[in-house]
Amino acid sequence: MRSTRSIEILCLALAALVLVWSRALMAQPWPVLALLGAFTAALAAFRARRFFPGRTRTRLLIESWSMVIFITGVLWFTGKIGSPLLNLYLLPIILSALTLGRLVTLTQVGVIAVCHALLATAQLGPEVFSLTYASQAVGQLAPFLLVAYLTSTLSADITEAREQIETLAQTDPLTGLMNQRAFTEVWQREHARCERDRGTYSLLMIDLDKLKEINDEFGHEAGNDAIRLVAQCLQRSIRSTDAAARFGGDEFAVLLPDASPDVAEVVVKRMRHNVFKTTLDLRSRMIRCSISIGAVNFPRDGRDARDLMSGAERNMYRDKELRRAPGAARA
Repeated sequence: MRSTRSIEILCLALAALVLVWSRALMAQPWPVLALLGAFTAALAAFRARRFFPGRTRTRLLIESWSMVIFITGVLWFTGKIGSPLLNLYLLPIILSALTLGRLVTLTQVGVIAVCHALLATAQLGPEVFSLTYASQAVGQLAPFLLVAYLTSTLSADITEAREQIETLAQTDPLTGLMNQRAFTEVWQREHARCERDRGTYSLLMIDLDKLKEINDEFGHEAGNDAIRLVAQCLQRSIRSTDAAARFGGDEFAVLLPDASPDVAEVVVKRMRHNVFKTTLDLRSRMIRCSISIGAVNFPRDGRDARDLMSGAERNMYRDKELRRAPGAARA
């Protein structure tokens, strides 16, 4: 992550800059230079070798705790709790708060408090148990705790907001189903998988019959109720591994992974039945809805995704025409 690299580089740069300007480096240069070199080499090796591929959290944990160890070592040779570099502890805290969550961050603050106590013991001896040290420790550690809490809270809020935005970007607001873009992505992945593994799937295109008549007679809100009813019936008719989407207006699409034409036909009958048996109460009138459905199967009806979609739409319109014919069954 770029933020991780930036924080690590900032940690090294600040440590080097302050040490060059301070007398502490002149008093004991080699231990501090060795720590700087070792930490730089460790970071470079970690980046070059790409340890723990695909396990971002593990990598971030190691890098964050490595920074704590590095900073503690530098403090030991540069004045301990009186070091001008004490506030470098804020960097791993911020890194953990942004990437690892509140629990890990607060745990890290607790470990830093222990390190602070060890540094104080080495510097002050028995005075570490005095009220003077206690007040100094609170003054130095309280900002760490405050930054940890506020940053982790802000990170959680940002993550939640991003998830909500992603959900809204993939969801039809009226029905709660996938929107066309999200469905297309799922369908394309399934199509590629079936091409690679010689699998099969069925694609359904669905249209709500006579939505215009419902809108004209009862209003658009009634039409929206009818659309929501169909969406709920579709959801009840499919498996959790299937995908249903609203394509806009009164059109829907359903993807049935690993479904043969026979399985798709069973699902189609279930959809028709669920929609027809569920009624809308509009101005004290019970209205039954019906749907027209076109089904295609990969690879039986074609191997090109666009041709399959066109075929499903043609079958849907053909079904609609047949259902409009005099004497056609409505369920």
